[in-house]
Amino acid sequence: MTGISFLEAHRTWVLTGESSTYALRLGEDDVPTHVYWGPALPEAGVVELTGEALPWWDGFNDPNEGLDELAADGGTRYWTPALQVRFADGTRALEWRYLDHETTGSHLRLFFADRHYPLRITLHYRLRGDVLERWAELAADTDVEVVRADSATWALPVSEDYRLSHVTGRWAAESRLQRESVPYGETTFASRRGITGHHANPWVMVDDGTATERHGEVYGVALAWSGSWRLTTTRSSTGRLTVSGGFGQDGVVHRVGPGRPLTTPVSAGLYTSGGFGAASRAWHAYIRAHVLPHPEELRPVLYNSWEATGFDVTEAGQRALAERAAALGVELFVMDDGWFGARTGDHAGLGDWHVNRSRFPDGLKPLVDAVHALGMKFGIWVEPEMVNPDSDLYRAHPDWVLHHPHRRRSELRRQLVLNFARPDVAAWAHDWLDRLVGDHGIDFLKWDMNRPFSEAGWPGEADQDRLWVEHTHAVYALLDRLRADHPDLRIESCAGGGGRIDLGVLARTDQVWTSDNTDALDRLRIQHGYSQLYPAGAMSAWVTDNPNFVTARSAPLRFRFHVAMAGVLGLGGDIVHWPGEDLALARDLVALYQDIRPVVQHGALYRLRPPIDDGVVALQYVLGDRSVVFAYRQAAHFNAPERPLRLDGLDPAARYADPDSGRTHSGAVLLAHGLPLGLPAGDFASVALRLDRVKI
Repeated sequence: MTGISFLEAHRTWVLTGESSTYALRLGEDDVPTHVYWGPALPEAGVVELTGEALPWWDGFNDPNEGLDELAADGGTRYWTPALQVRFADGTRALEWRYLDHETTGSHLRLFFADRHYPLRITLHYRLRGDVLERWAELAADTDVEVVRADSATWALPVSEDYRLSHVTGRWAAESRLQRESVPYGETTFASRRGITGHHANPWVMVDDGTATERHGEVYGVALAWSGSWRLTTTRSSTGRLTVSGGFGQDGVVHRVGPGRPLTTPVSAGLYTSGGFGAASRAWHAYIRAHVLPHPEELRPVLYNSWEATGFDVTEAGQRALAERAAALGVELFVMDDGWFGARTGDHAGLGDWHVNRSRFPDGLKPLVDAVHALGMKFGIWVEPEMVNPDSDLYRAHPDWVLHHPHRRRSELRRQLVLNFARPDVAAWAHDWLDRLVGDHGIDFLKWDMNRPFSEAGWPGEADQDRLWVEHTHAVYALLDRLRADHPDLRIESCAGGGGRIDLGVLARTDQVWTSDNTDALDRLRIQHGYSQLYPAGAMSAWVTDNPNFVTARSAPLRFRFHVAMAGVLGLGGDIVHWPGEDLALARDLVALYQDIRPVVQHGALYRLRPPIDDGVVALQYVLGDRSVVFAYRQAAHFNAPERPLRLDGLDPAARYADPDSGRTHSGAVLLAHGLPLGLPAGDFASVALRLDRVKI
């Protein structure tokens, strides 16, 4: 039975998920201590573990090391600290004192205090299926410096070996999956940029080195935070491995005191058996059920004007693109940068969020109305957190940007970062966004952020470090408020591509822009890394023109479509100039996507052949009686014969019909032998196959 139980005689709490168990207890001196995390275990088994005799402590190798639920700095505890505090008299060590606990449904709260100083700590545990969400609250009656405040320390079972899965990248090359043995000592993945970042993402998965896509135990930890963050793995020579993570970075100090509590973001942990595929499907199900604000909706096919027009935006040009997009079956038309202020390039106008009347003489309303009349929703690009120095806003409020006295104000993309931690800046942003959406009937915002923090100061503010956390909280609050005031508004998170993708922003947006790189071949790898944790129903993917502006590569239109159809389909090319045969193919493929969209966006993903070389890549989505298979040959070599593709997630006792070929297949054969793909000859060949369970 799922739920939370307290074994009072053993001072132990047992949290039972759908197929996993997590347990902790109060150790010596009331320290919250890890007991177990893994496959479902009865309470009697947990009790047995709490009674295990620990090895003798020789004074150097503590058998308890790595078992603290929130590893605190102090005493003879030398593990990677998740919590470091400094009191007014200089004392740094924390000594736990248990006060009480409270269980409300699937939510457990453990209340602690320091044994001498007026610092209170609440540890939170919340079950979401097999995902366990953890976070901490700190409050104090006198000022306390919090040097580090991670959300949780996750202790993994002792194993012969550990392998770490994570993603690395950069602009236009995000989410590239890496798998490697976990080094001994501490390994930190982090962003010090004020945003999630392109170069890493706040999640890791750990296995014993033997897991495959279909087999093996996998432990995952993901952080719900969109600002600076860090995850640290610590591996000892005794075989202990922990993952600790939270917001913040070295050198940034949180200050807790009267009326100034600190709440850390959610750190979510998941144990699964069934390999990396099962782990990903469990994460996707969790995000759809407990993170995304409108998981039941189908995301529309969109068109975005950026690659067609750049900054050369006019009402007539946008109308022409909208008319062509509607004829292709597009459901959401998004006008990108260049519609406001003096924004004729990236050098000026950012921050001046009023309509450029030389480009839109009667304002935006005529264009919005025209798009709506074509049967499409209307979306618009914004970048609220940024300003050009060449703007009326900056000339009026140079103090609104992050800066330090007597230091240069470093520009990236000719931009500076507005300090959203300032209430006046946050209020200004809400005012113009609320009017933009409300006055024009805007259906969709593409919310961009094209540079990280620098010179992150707040002159005149006594506690300047708080801007690192409060900027992100202010962005969250603004998104929440806009959605509450405009319930039909939908939002896409973008940060120069995939620089702000995480569980925190997904709780407030409907989809994310995965990368500025729309090259279909590169996207196979980007989307593969993205899919390890995040679902296809939130992954925006566009079909753009040849040659691709990042790689200068050209690929067939069908191949580009099939790659983008594995997520939330969008079009971004200069469709006014597409030849007739491309337009006809695009119409057909948009219609096909609209048919298979429920399966792709809401179904279970099976990665059948990953993009580990330049051969055939294949994906399968399954939802109820329907299945969709995408297969992509990247390059043809040596006249190699095509192998059948073994499918997954089907009923072996059922038969499945291909409505395009008219053939039917045994589920057992598809699972054991495979499906003939019939890929066209040559490079960049692709197919999208539908399989529907035959009603008997």
